[in-house]
Amino acid sequence: MEYFGGIEAGGTKFVCVISSGPDNIIVEERFATVSPDETISKVINFFQNSSYELKIKIKSLGIGSFGPINLDKSSSKYGYITTTPKPGWQNVDIVRPLKDKLQIPIAFDTDVNAAAIGEGKWGAGIGIDNYLYFTIGTGIGGGAIINGLPLHGLIHPEMGHILLNRNNLLDPYKGKCPFHQNCFEGLASGPAINERWGKPAYQLPPDHKAWILEADYIAQAMSNFIYAFSPQKIILGGGVMQQKHLFSTIRSKTLEYLNGYVNSTQILDNIENYIVPPSLGNRSGMLGAIAMAQMIVSPV
Repeated sequence: MEYFGGIEAGGTKFVCVISSGPDNIIVEERFATVSPDETISKVINFFQNSSYELKIKIKSLGIGSFGPINLDKSSSKYGYITTTPKPGWQNVDIVRPLKDKLQIPIAFDTDVNAAAIGEGKWGAGIGIDNYLYFTIGTGIGGGAIINGLPLHGLIHPEMGHILLNRNNLLDPYKGKCPFHQNCFEGLASGPAINERWGKPAYQLPPDHKAWILEADYIAQAMSNFIYAFSPQKIILGGGVMQQKHLFSTIRSKTLEYLNGYVNSTQILDNIENYIVPPSLGNRSGMLGAIAMAQMIVSPV
């Protein structure tokens, strides 16, 4: 049996796994994202110690990382986390230290692209060539799978930073993002909810007025992305989307914003199967990292 390593590298926590697939996770460990040196050392120790104790060889490693990150393989900064607002993590090389110590091939992409890849292989994106995955939580990011492949470009899509129309009557809050304030992440992320209402999202009841505002901001973003990418499906994950009651309001508000312009029965008549939660739940990112590791040694 072949074994692969996966890392879901988040701004709050790292999740490290060794697996042969979604139904066979051999070992998993989670730890807080602290300083780069300490965190990367913990990652290296996890894979080295697990391989030794389990007497297995890891064939390759996939990393889905918070960002922004450098994905240009011709750049001397390939494998770096770049202009992240997370203190201490700006311009940190995450790939080279792991490659030097583990001596295995490494696939590197954004955390949301990794989650999108995982959903495409084993979850809500099976059989679909063009779809979007969003994490709405501590931050907001989006991964785009276009013609079956994750979308890259100048760097990679930063879908959490599109600008939205803030509701000035209902929402005097200026926004959490230090770069843009009233971007998608600045208005609708978990920290924005906490700062605006004085409580984290999970402490707000379903009938709290926060959720109408949250659904409106998410729907604004979804309508924009439907126009821009024309995805066959949109998958919404992350901690904020654990509030399952949000889905119905997001769907109805998205239809309002589209106002019949996108003439597709999938949206007009079947939106409950168009904007959906991840089938893999909170495992999308770590399983996506495993899928990435598999792809670099056995490309489809």
